[in-house]
Amino acid sequence: MNDLTYVVVLGAGATAVMDLWGLARKPLLGWPVPDYALLGRWVGHLARGQLRHPAIAKAPPIHAERALGWAVHYLTGVMFAALLVVLAGHDWMQHPTPGVALALGLGSVAAPFLLMQPAMGAGIAASRTPAPHRARLQSLVTHAVFGAGLYFAALALRFTVIS
Repeated sequence: MNDLTYVVVLGAGATAVMDLWGLARKPLLGWPVPDYALLGRWVGHLARGQLRHPAIAKAPPIHAERALGWAVHYLTGVMFAALLVVLAGHDWMQHPTPGVALALGLGSVAAPFLLMQPAMGAGIAASRTPAPHRARLQSLVTHAVFGAGLYFAALALRFTVIS
């Protein structure tokens, strides 16, 4: 398997683990399921030159925003997987360890805290939401799950494709 294919499968696998968590968190904790249509709406408006919104949910809908949001969600997972491989090195692909994957997963929460949430009208680290501490906790847990997904996807690749 070449490195590009590895990164794509790694990122998609980790993102799928995150999505399974997204479905499980509603019945387990009562946390809402993420709505990637809003991500698609934001990206659609970004392509038209508008970065910031007072409230993305009130912005005009974009054609196929849900599909666009899901595509961007998975592309972002692949980009973070590529960053992991660059930072951890090629040897990590052969012998994955959980620490670096979890650290990258937790570090990836900077993207929503510092870019997406402020641009969508939620403020830095969800400071303008009705329950900022709950929103922050949900983001941190979800991104930790993404980090765990990176590790488990790498293990699966290690024992199925690479060996």
